[in-house]
Amino acid sequence: MLLKIMKYCDLDERKLMDVYSESNYENTDFFFPQEADKEAAVRKVEAGFLDFLKNDFFNRTDASYWILETDGVWVSALRTCKVREGLYYFEALETRPDHRRMGCAAALLSGVADSLRKDGPFRLCSCVGKTNTASIKTHEKSGFRIVSEKGYDYLRGAADDHHFGLEYRYSGA
Repeated sequence: MLLKIMKYCDLDERKLMDVYSESNYENTDFFFPQEADKEAAVRKVEAGFLDFLKNDFFNRTDASYWILETDGVWVSALRTCKVREGLYYFEALETRPDHRRMGCAAALLSGVADSLRKDGPFRLCSCVGKTNTASIKTHEKSGFRIVSEKGYDYLRGAADDHHFGLEYRYSGA
């Protein structure tokens, strides 16, 4: 089932953090390298992530968290923001480790695109790390194309040489 969450109070924080558990663990070395207790570091990363969602992300225009739920478990997630009419940016595509290689991320991407089609023509843009071949293949499988050698983060207004810019276009036809 595809869920669209538009307010922080509608998020199930634990289910969302379970989707991002692997990334949150990996991010401890970046955000809290001095913290010897990995579990404490993960809790700090999660708290920072949730604080960002509550105080920044959901205050943006047309900010939405999209969740793919299977049997009550949140298995894949991403967030979108409307940059301007007909242009959406998405980031933070993630799938729980125990649900990878099952088509969950592709199903989520397709579901988001299907939902956006109801409002007419649009472009859906994202950045993917150049070494993240699994994510690049998932995006391409879902109709995305690499359109730039530099990824552009519309929310931060910055380009990055380490990412590709990807785009999905729907012309309304």
